[in-house]
Amino acid sequence: MGLLGSIIGLPLAPVRGTAWAADQIRRKADEEYYDPARIRLELEQVDRLREAGELSDEEATRLEDDLVDRLLAGRPDR
Repeated sequence: MGLLGSIIGLPLAPVRGTAWAADQIRRKADEEYYDPARIRLELEQVDRLREAGELSDEEATRLEDDLVDRLLAGRPDR
């Protein structure tokens, strides 16, 4: 049935390839989104913007909270 299954499944190959590519893109995006080094850089940027007066304390605190949540959510033990 291997050959027959391959022939029958051939029309689904583009769908499988698209699903695989979408999964790879999602994994890479997750890696970057939850990357601790990237989050630290974003926290530093928020701090610089706050000090420059471009962000209010409330806005900066909200952004920092969101970034810390991302950091914690991306930990492997969670």
